[in-house]
Amino acid sequence: MTMRYRAYAYTDDANRRQRLEDDARRGLTASPKTLPSKYFYDVIGSRLFEDITRVPEYYLTRTEAALLEALAPGLMQELAPVDIVELGAGSSSKTRRLLDARNGLRESIRYVPIDVDELTVQAGAARLIADYPFLHVHAVVGDFERLLEHVPPPAGRRLVLFLGSTIGNLDSPARQRLLAQVRSLLRAPEDRFLLGLDLVKDVGLLEAAYNDASGVTREFNRNILNVVNRGVEGDFRPEAFRHVAFYNEAEARIEMHLVPDSTQDVHLRRLGLRIRVSPDETIWTESCYKFSRASAQAMLEDAGLRLERWYVDRDEYFAVAVAGPG
Repeated sequence: MTMRYRAYAYTDDANRRQRLEDDARRGLTASPKTLPSKYFYDVIGSRLFEDITRVPEYYLTRTEAALLEALAPGLMQELAPVDIVELGAGSSSKTRRLLDARNGLRESIRYVPIDVDELTVQAGAARLIADYPFLHVHAVVGDFERLLEHVPPPAGRRLVLFLGSTIGNLDSPARQRLLAQVRSLLRAPEDRFLLGLDLVKDVGLLEAAYNDASGVTREFNRNILNVVNRGVEGDFRPEAFRHVAFYNEAEARIEMHLVPDSTQDVHLRRLGLRIRVSPDETIWTESCYKFSRASAQAMLEDAGLRLERWYVDRDEYFAVAVAGPG
């Protein structure tokens, strides 16, 4: 690629394999059994998630996209970043809305995508560089929960992005650890953090978003067992598990589980481990926390961040928050 692209990888195949083995051993011998949701996203899982974003019940992606589209010109004018850091960047499609709304600003921009999938980062960077002559890409390849210390020093006024309500996939201690690291990236008083948050709302709407009638989310959830099978030479039968997703009101989160119809005896050969999953237990695969303005503000303040702007869509399904260093 051109000199406008640099990438620094802090993970490799051996490292990823070891981490999956450790996570599978720990999670599948725990009670309740768990698997980290980051293992949804192999090639098939990523494609299934793209399909999820287009089903009628799944409002999150299109609602955030419309909100960003409306906000982007004003935000780019007000914040005028020359250094954009994006956690969990993926294909960088959300960032395009901000880059398209530069309102004629002439400064070059450095974009720092952080994502575990190097091929996705490379492909996204190639498209961005072709489309935006003012852009330079400095990619950090690895797990954003572990690698924010490797983000290069700011090239100027910085904007950190964490969109898609991905923060909702982290439990409270992990959220606070991550947000404390985000705070450390905001070096100057004018630096800002842009955060996408799914909001608490009608339970029926929430549960429908994770139980689409077409069954795409079911296949997405089951696919995590295929990822584990490849990673640890397992013999899970994904089709033997039901997809179960429900709203836990006390914890303000959607929970996704896999539940076997009959007792499953599974051999994980690479781990030298045999496990049994019975119909009265589950494998917990994902939590998706939902927020209110009050809970988001408290979360940010606990990490030394100050909520400055709070934007919601007309139906109050989704919020985009702007925070500064506290």
